[in-house]
Amino acid sequence: MAKGLIASLPTWETLSLQQQIAQMVVVRASGHLFDHQIEYPVWEPPNSVLQRWVQELGVGGVILLGGTAAEVGLRTHQLQDWATIPLLVAADIEEGVGQRFAGATWFPPPMALSQIAKRDQPKAIDLAFQMGSITAQEAAAIGLNWVLAPVVDVNNNPANPVINVRSFGDDAAIVSPLISAFIRGARQFPVLTSAKHFPGHGDTAIDSHLELPVILHDRTRLEEIEFAPFRESIAAGVDSVMTAHLQLPALDRHYPATLSQPILTGILRQQMNFQGLIVTDALIMGAITQAYGANEAPILALEAGADILLMPADPEGAIEAICAAVEAGRIPLERINASLDRIWRAKQKVSTTAISGSSHAWEQIPPPPIDLDHLAKPEAIDCAAGVLRDSMTVYCPPDARLGDRRSNEPRRNLVLLDDMLNCNFLRRQAPAITLPAHWGYKLQVIDQNLAGSIAPGSQPPIPTLLQLFIRGNPFRSSAGLTQTAKHWLMHLLQTNQLLGLVIYGSPYVMESLVSQLPAEIPYGFTYGQMPLAQAIVLGELGGESGRSVRNDEFTD
Repeated sequence: MAKGLIASLPTWETLSLQQQIAQMVVVRASGHLFDHQIEYPVWEPPNSVLQRWVQELGVGGVILLGGTAAEVGLRTHQLQDWATIPLLVAADIEEGVGQRFAGATWFPPPMALSQIAKRDQPKAIDLAFQMGSITAQEAAAIGLNWVLAPVVDVNNNPANPVINVRSFGDDAAIVSPLISAFIRGARQFPVLTSAKHFPGHGDTAIDSHLELPVILHDRTRLEEIEFAPFRESIAAGVDSVMTAHLQLPALDRHYPATLSQPILTGILRQQMNFQGLIVTDALIMGAITQAYGANEAPILALEAGADILLMPADPEGAIEAICAAVEAGRIPLERINASLDRIWRAKQKVSTTAISGSSHAWEQIPPPPIDLDHLAKPEAIDCAAGVLRDSMTVYCPPDARLGDRRSNEPRRNLVLLDDMLNCNFLRRQAPAITLPAHWGYKLQVIDQNLAGSIAPGSQPPIPTLLQLFIRGNPFRSSAGLTQTAKHWLMHLLQTNQLLGLVIYGSPYVMESLVSQLPAEIPYGFTYGQMPLAQAIVLGELGGESGRSVRNDEFTD
């Protein structure tokens, strides 16, 4: 039972204005339990501050990042124990719980499903349903009640650095039924879902985490492509819609979508008749903070129609500024009341369905116990493996198996990736390292920190397997790494050193590189970067596709 739960708080009307506004704020925190484990101290407060935000300010929710799935289970109970009113506990788990929290099931990026849908749409829809179901079940098992997924943006710009493979595809007709299936799968469990990023972040070449993108499409184009998956999400019963930090002059000449009343209230709430929660994308992102500041942006977002303020740069300052705006008459109290009604309905939904049949008010229902038995079950791992196998590309002439050990000459396993210091898929026992080592390849790893000091041609020639881990990632453009990969590939081809090529992540990179390969060179592509993806694609290229894969071997 959460400390301080009292029967006299059945509705938000009994809260003070400051407490009411705090319920509209979701703060960022580490999934780790102890302060010395915090990985992003700029965004993640120490426990003393976090506890004060939850207990004294009464913030409405927390978004978690980092830690194992089991650790997060303890963390969510700790947070709910601090809270007087049950919290929304969220996570960006677009690729399954294992994407963020080690030990749970990690799916490939959603774009893998669109590749399957091009050949077999019913199968892809079924897999999307299973992905939503497994993600929601595993989230609920460790106390997460808000899955910030699916991404419903139509990624029709190959240069998109922030959405990219997080999208379910580049065709609205393919994306819409897949995201609908994901939502329907997730709705079987006591979690909220979130369609993001409204009104559509798929056709940008700028990362909104860093600066403000501008989309110049007219309203007709937006209706036909960008809006379609959001309409489908609403029809499927999505619980929340997350805003996009981008400017669309055809819809609002003055404000980005997150701060735009014509977009959030006019289009999403009124024209699309969305009745659920409107949540901002993280308000610490450069697209917002650079132009509007830490405390003005939350006010503008509420004026625009947002219900939840995600990760304001200064939570306490934002609450105080909104209180002042309400007291000054800038924000009508009715605007706050409408959001609180929606927040209360959402919290009641995940609280009462978590423990059915309770006679207590939902505010008094304790969170269900951690249930680790629901994590990484064999059928979940099989589902993830099925998506990987059905979406990968492998070309391997019969006499060019990478695992052929008949040659005694030295060979190199050259791995290029973004940042090996912050990499959760290339540990010591990762198949991308161990399988080539088993075949007689000597490892060399280069990331963007080392690329300038280890140039192509600076080392003696040696037959090389080139493995590239490249995909679009928020905060980190893949452009530099792609250029480095091209330099290495051309050098290896020109000097006859290339034995094979494996690309993990971006189909756009794959298309640009594979076209340069001669017919005798084997190659593989997989949307996933996790160990399971490595094992499957390398097994095919190395002639070890029959190698057994333990269900507990590739979950983190």
